[in-house]
Amino acid sequence: MKRFVVRLLINSVALWLTTLIVAGVSVESYDADDTLATVLTYLLVGLIFGVVNAVIGNFIRIVAFPIYLLTLGLIALVVNALLLLLVAWISELIGFGLSVDGFWWGVLGAIVLGLLSWLIGVLLRPIMGRSR
Repeated sequence: MKRFVVRLLINSVALWLTTLIVAGVSVESYDADDTLATVLTYLLVGLIFGVVNAVIGNFIRIVAFPIYLLTLGLIALVVNALLLLLVAWISELIGFGLSVDGFWWGVLGAIVLGLLSWLIGVLLRPIMGRSR
């Protein structure tokens, strides 16, 4: 359970930093004036991102393994961008959350989000434990 909460926090903080860095990726809170509402929105979008990445992302990576080999992994940029766009679509159905301006903003956002998640994960590895 501790690992799940830490991963959720990593995704949420990385998403927040991504919205600060990438102009085409933003998160719209249901109450922009309330700080707690904004934090809860980032946590909810981080949860949606984690679930989509764990379930659909892993399925796509398994099914498309030959394409990953053929393109030397470059297809991962497209897959991650599409997963980010899927999270934006799901959060749009809720009425608030992630907004991505287009496919190429999704590619850039996915790259930045992946790098930030990795960096924060490396920094928090002693908290999460070594077993993976």
